[in-house]
Amino acid sequence: MITLTKEDGPADLDGVTHLSIGVSWDPTVGSSGGLMGKLRQKAGTDLDLIAIAMQGADPVRLAGLDSLDPLGNGSLVHTGDNQTGHGDGDDETVNVEFSRIPSNITAIVFVAAAYKKRSSFQNARNISFKVYDATGGSTQQVADIWPSMLTNDNACAVAKAVRNGATWQLQVINETGKIKQGDEQGLMRFAVSK
Repeated sequence: MITLTKEDGPADLDGVTHLSIGVSWDPTVGSSGGLMGKLRQKAGTDLDLIAIAMQGADPVRLAGLDSLDPLGNGSLVHTGDNQTGHGDGDDETVNVEFSRIPSNITAIVFVAAAYKKRSSFQNARNISFKVYDATGGSTQQVADIWPSMLTNDNACAVAKAVRNGATWQLQVINETGKIKQGDEQGLMRFAVSK
């Protein structure tokens, strides 16, 4: 078992063959109460978990948004888009099977963003990123990452898996930043900077 914190630095993933990262959040009424606030809470807010596969310094594939299996072999799979945050457990998840990741992929950066227009971190509460060791078919949580509620940013670099020879390491990043909503290249530039 691995236990991850930002302060610990990269953790070796020796023996970890499958990893899952999930994001969960709760919708909030926002700054306006009353009927409009209740309607906004019912509609929810849309955060997106995105995994960006890197080849050296270049982003080459992303899992999330409208791409669920960008490598085409089931090694990096997004479970689908939750547009409201309603429901229990993780709202979106990315699953990684390290042994099947093509050798030209050197890193995978996991980012959560209020990517679509009219979505924001300020309209979500209890945002949580969970990292699971899913080796052997069981799922064991190894990290729970909470971004600051004081941020006005709309993106969070959650973690980064880096190939280290024949093995992988995972580092918790938990750093927020701003991206222009709907700007896929801006999202990738944000990921590359981490």
